[in-house]
Amino acid sequence: MSKASEFLDSLDAEFRDLGAENEALRRELRRVLALKGETKPPTVRPSYRRRKGTFRRFVVIPDTQVKPGVPTDHLAWAGRYIAEKKPDVIVHLGDHWDFPSLSSYDKGKKCFEGRRYKADVDAGNAAMDLLLDPIRKARGYNPEMHFLIGNHEQRMERLIESEPWLEGLVGYDNLALDGWTVHGFLKPVELDGILFSHYFANPLSGRPIGGTAHNLLAKVGKSCIMGHRQVFDVAMMDLPDGTQRRALIAGAFYQHREDYKGAQGNGHWRGLVVLNEVQDGSWDQMDVSLDFLRRRYG
Repeated sequence: MSKASEFLDSLDAEFRDLGAENEALRRELRRVLALKGETKPPTVRPSYRRRKGTFRRFVVIPDTQVKPGVPTDHLAWAGRYIAEKKPDVIVHLGDHWDFPSLSSYDKGKKCFEGRRYKADVDAGNAAMDLLLDPIRKARGYNPEMHFLIGNHEQRMERLIESEPWLEGLVGYDNLALDGWTVHGFLKPVELDGILFSHYFANPLSGRPIGGTAHNLLAKVGKSCIMGHRQVFDVAMMDLPDGTQRRALIAGAFYQHREDYKGAQGNGHWRGLVVLNEVQDGSWDQMDVSLDFLRRRYG
């Protein structure tokens, strides 16, 4: 027993008869002595819910929109970053191949002249090799990899619907997707409590759910991540049991400007997203910007 404790105990008899006010004084004296290390302070239990079990780390790659003539060296930077950090899971949100040659919006316009399907495929395949080469060379590293078909890749399906004679010539077999687990267009995949999809559709209209990440979280009803839109938006909801539900919209990992977005529409954030401590739909998020990757690996 410390001298401070002996001193306090010796005052018990005197304080006991002096009323509540002096008992409060005794408690305050004990607190001050505890701050000085003279006696043990009371144990304080954490009020938050501690997560237990196994956690995984994810890297999410938003839309890369590769087409002939655009810079793609950032995909090599991403590959080197992933090979260095070695996340357990890699998720590409889709629209890696932009396929301007299959754009129904541009067909008949001047900008459509000279576009070729093979050139689109080759550009995307070469860029995919830049991404995967450092990962494949990382000794002992074999991550789980998921690729979500985006609406730009799905242009091939729409073309075959209108031109059936192209079946067998045009298709996903042309794409360098070896090593990826490929998920069909708008078929959500659930990983560690998170739903991933290129975008989430309104079940009545089939069109993408719009608005903010908070709106997306409310509509989907569980933790979810999508690309498609060139925005960067996050939302989090704390539940009464101490768990969280989160939503992320991240639709751009490319260097070029998109002409259709005009003079004011190309200033959005671009980069990778790292999800640390992933479990049951919750994660600790770290954003890795294109500018950081350029400085570190460019």
